[in-house]
Amino acid sequence: MTKTLSNKSRIAGGLLIASLAVSAQAELITFDDLSLAPDSAFDPGYTTAFTSGGAVFDHDAPYGDCCWSGFTYSNRTDTTTPGYLNDMAAYTGTGVGAGQDNYAVGHANATLRFGGQSLVQSAYFTNTTYAWLAMVEGDDGNQTPFIKGPFEDGDFFTLTVNGLDANDQIISSIDVPLAVGAAVLSDWAQFDLAGLGAVFGLNFTLASSDNGPFGINTPAYFAMDNIQVAAVPVPAALWLFGSALIGLAGVSRRRG
Repeated sequence: MTKTLSNKSRIAGGLLIASLAVSAQAELITFDDLSLAPDSAFDPGYTTAFTSGGAVFDHDAPYGDCCWSGFTYSNRTDTTTPGYLNDMAAYTGTGVGAGQDNYAVGHANATLRFGGQSLVQSAYFTNTTYAWLAMVEGDDGNQTPFIKGPFEDGDFFTLTVNGLDANDQIISSIDVPLAVGAAVLSDWAQFDLAGLGAVFGLNFTLASSDNGPFGINTPAYFAMDNIQVAAVPVPAALWLFGSALIGLAGVSRRRG
């Protein structure tokens, strides 16, 4: 009887730990599960949300076709046209990886939410064409320029990634530099986001050295792709419980 219980305990503990390991496997949000015509972007003209890789992305357009904020997804390739009419293109002209053409574009106060508590391991970021050209070449043709450019020593354009709890409250933050001085990010770059810890969602804000009476002058846009996310395993107490089952099984076997 002792050996039977011991074997059962060992098996139960092993299965528990194995199931926890499976739950911690990472998933990749590539936005390629979303259908788009070539060289286009999601632009419905109304407030809604879209889902990719199990995450829900807010898209706000309270004034119809006039303007939008939050997130969209795009495969636009225009890397030369300045100005707000080209606000949904990444400066790279494509997404991350061969055959992965879609990517996300975030504007202003953008938010996404996961289906449950998650660990965000990393993501790729770059500048949009609109922001990149503004920082490298200056204003986009306004008679009275208000966008500073080219950027120089002391200038910056920073994306802050905020981790959210279940009530959309910020619990952690990591800064992603999109421009430091005259060095303006022009390629996809992977950033480690593991320091955010266990979160239910992410919020993104932008800050710049170029500001005016109405806030940030630098076009407040960024592009993002290949978000690596893992579901949070069952709490550590259960890990210990599974390990304890295996340990007790060993003790029981020795006593038997």
